[in-house]
Amino acid sequence: MILTRRAFSALLSMTGAAALLGISPFKFSGLSLIDEAAAQSAAEIATPSPLGDMALGPENATVTIIEYASMTCPHCANFTNTVFPKLKSEYIDSGKVRFIFREFPLDEVAAAGSIVARCIAKDNSATYFALVDAMFKQQNDLARTPLPTLKRIGKQAGMSEEAVEACLDKKTETGKRLLDGIVQTLDFANTKLKVNSTPYFFVNGTPLKGDTSFEAFDKMLKPLIKS
Repeated sequence: MILTRRAFSALLSMTGAAALLGISPFKFSGLSLIDEAAAQSAAEIATPSPLGDMALGPENATVTIIEYASMTCPHCANFTNTVFPKLKSEYIDSGKVRFIFREFPLDEVAAAGSIVARCIAKDNSATYFALVDAMFKQQNDLARTPLPTLKRIGKQAGMSEEAVEACLDKKTETGKRLLDGIVQTLDFANTKLKVNSTPYFFVNGTPLKGDTSFEAFDKMLKPLIKS
């Protein structure tokens, strides 16, 4: 899913989902949408989310894959549901790849999903990835009935409905911290790394867009791991 100027303008004007979920429409400082790929420094790409990176795989893995994704992006859901399990089985679980997931919400519902996942998982990456997987599998429900769906997912993870609502309340310390951190992650990715679509990947710092099949990753990973 590509973040176009029209889509971004619509995002800024959204109020329905924001009111439902208790968060305000995003306000990004200096967010520019750039279609052309630009050189990014290794240090910028490696800069973790202000909330801390959620990752699977060893820190000393030969290859690091970073994904920027939105919970309401169908292409992101397809990657998580059909490609990621094989990538995890063949490369992450074997210790060859470290996989980092960073939030790039394209709308208020996606932001809410990311907030709830962060709120429940805290610093537990395995729990976080399980929640992301659940949200992508229930993406249609999330789009139609965001708050009930998030409450159901939260309940399945042991969180009460009241606690989910508190996570989404920007007036609470936790709600504000998580929303601010996710907005900062998106802003940095767009302005510094030129991320303007989802899913968007960096493989050892090299951008990978378009073909995100397992075969495309496999073709890119094998030479890196052998070298």
